[in-house]
Amino acid sequence: MSTRRSEALAFSLVTGINMAMARLVDIWDSIGIMEDKRVQRMETVKKHIEDLLKNMIAEEESMKNHLRNNIVHFQEDLETLCLELALEPNKPPEGMTVLQMEKHLRVEVDALRREKAERLLEKQQLEKQDKDLCVELCATPYYIPTGSIPSTTQLKELQQHIATLTEEKTKRVAVFSGLRDDIRRLMEEMGHEPETSLERESVCSDQDIFLLTLDNINALKLLLAKIQAKRDSLVESVEQLKERTACLWSRLDCSEEDRQNFLDNVHGTLSDQMKQWRSEEERLSEQQKSRLEEVVRKVREQLLSLWELCTFSPQQREAFNTHFCCTVFTEELLAVHDAELLKVKSHHQQARPLLDTLHKWENTWALYQEFEKKANDPSRFSNRGGALLKEAKERVKVQKMLPKLEEELRSGVKLWEQSHGTDFLVWGQKVMTHISNQWEEHKQQREREKSERLQSAKKGDTTQFKTPTKRPHGGMSGPTPTKIRKTPSQSRGSVQIPNQSSVQRTSGSSATFISVSSSKPPPSSTKLKARPVDGIIHRPPLLECNSSQNPAVDTSYSDFSYDLSKKSHSDHIFNSTTKDLF
Repeated sequence: MSTRRSEALAFSLVTGINMAMARLVDIWDSIGIMEDKRVQRMETVKKHIEDLLKNMIAEEESMKNHLRNNIVHFQEDLETLCLELALEPNKPPEGMTVLQMEKHLRVEVDALRREKAERLLEKQQLEKQDKDLCVELCATPYYIPTGSIPSTTQLKELQQHIATLTEEKTKRVAVFSGLRDDIRRLMEEMGHEPETSLERESVCSDQDIFLLTLDNINALKLLLAKIQAKRDSLVESVEQLKERTACLWSRLDCSEEDRQNFLDNVHGTLSDQMKQWRSEEERLSEQQKSRLEEVVRKVREQLLSLWELCTFSPQQREAFNTHFCCTVFTEELLAVHDAELLKVKSHHQQARPLLDTLHKWENTWALYQEFEKKANDPSRFSNRGGALLKEAKERVKVQKMLPKLEEELRSGVKLWEQSHGTDFLVWGQKVMTHISNQWEEHKQQREREKSERLQSAKKGDTTQFKTPTKRPHGGMSGPTPTKIRKTPSQSRGSVQIPNQSSVQRTSGSSATFISVSSSKPPPSSTKLKARPVDGIIHRPPLLECNSSQNPAVDTSYSDFSYDLSKKSHSDHIFNSTTKDLF
């Protein structure tokens, strides 16, 4: 379509020129211009038209060459920019005209130039931030070669580097602020005035006086540790003065009102408090000098109490016996007693965990021995309300606790002896030796109790009995004795035999009723009474003997059983009562 329009325009141009020439000829004819003049004029018109077309052609040729030159220049710029920006070259599509090619390359070059300018500006801003942070933190800046165009990767890494430094700065600012606040607080608490330049700068209110470097942080940490050590030393000194003053108050029997008045007036910094406590301690020390004997005796009482707490044997106390028994009360003697008191207190403080464990073991050992005694007491079976079950649970708990405490003592004493290089003694013995002796004494005590019980049982077996006889066949002069009633607590085949003190003899009868004694009381302590059976009242079951045939003789329960055993293998006939009983 475009080709036809151009051809139509070219044809109309030729037609227009022909019509214009025809018009000129008509004008020239009407005027009467001669042929030579007419030819001259036509040559002028031809030349003018040719010059115009030549100029137009020249201009178009110039534009064509300019476009081609631009294409070459843009291609060169495009390659350079892609190389600087680390981008892949963009190949233009094929079949493009010169004008299209020039426009495409121009747009690409302009875009890359804008990107280059943006990268350079971002690089400049980021490098400024990175430089400031690195100066504050004494860190190494991110390196980008001078004069180069940063790539997108480099810009991202630079941004990440700045973010990391910013985060580190925040952390260090927090650390610096915390250290400076702690230093300022400790100085105010102690009443300490800054002496060095570092101390003065650390308490200064200016936040930017310090560079946030690791060296400065370490310097502040060392300063804080130094001040903390001074503060701890002051606190320890104040506590020692408090302890010393309290000890003097106790020794001199100072009233509670005087103590409270002094405590109410103690205030200010640690240095001020230390001065006040030292002044009070010196005042009390002067009073102490006039009451040396009373004070020394009180110190001796404290020593005795501590020696007991530390389980010191007489041999361990013997080294101080000379001073302890001295009756010449001087300041030197008091100083020796105070030194010994501090020594024993230090030992008690160091050995306190072991002493506490030993105390627990002794309490548990006492419970264990108490349960052992209760186990031999038959009256505990008459308790109600689950007392036996509770006792059994407590007994199991104690039996489990003893070995645990002994193992804890064994390991603790081993560590203590390794760290102190001396034996840990309990009343002059090693801990495990002391415990072993306790167990051995307990074992011997149980053996003695067992031996005593056996002897008591043998004495009970020597009780005398009357020899039983057969029941007379011709009838009975008294009520027929029934069989012995078994109690629920007796095992099958066992019998309940009344006490020997209940032996009775029936007057006017040849039968004698006796009871066999036992070394232990029957399960039920109530006396046997007559009870009705099928409407007939029977007496309690008793052994029946014929005094006319076998006169009663005193014998033991074992002899009686032996004789009865011999008769059971002979041809003698026993009555039902005897057979049921034995």
